[in-house]
Amino acid sequence: MVKDTLKFFHAYINEMIEVGGENLPRAVSTKLGAKLAGIYKRKGIKDLDLALKTAYNALGATTKVNYIDASTISVKIKHSNKFCPIGGKKNPNQAETIHNSICFPYTKSFLTNLFPEYSFDAEINKCILTNSNSHCEYLLKVKTKEY
Repeated sequence: MVKDTLKFFHAYINEMIEVGGENLPRAVSTKLGAKLAGIYKRKGIKDLDLALKTAYNALGATTKVNYIDASTISVKIKHSNKFCPIGGKKNPNQAETIHNSICFPYTKSFLTNLFPEYSFDAEINKCILTNSNSHCEYLLKVKTKEY
């Protein structure tokens, strides 16, 4: 049953991208990230590490967050198999689209709405969709906003 649900979800995502281009899933992902931030705010979550870990753990992943320096955080997300809950199995042709229109807009909106004093950007190092492994790794770039 779960496998069929994920197949439907992945087909739905691919169709959304085909019909609406990258902007349609990006808009939906951004809105959902903002909603998650609202839930976290109501629960009193104010710690960046905890926010990242619990958001990815909800997708069935284990997460490691390491600070490289004051503005760079290494985020490693490991799933139990070689399958991305958002994008499915290895598919390098769609990896960039999935990242740019779903994964990072969601994460960026979530973090920006939870921590409005910062701006965020990401640099993907490893991705299940490109490497056919069981983990994603990225560098999260954090900057304090200047008002």
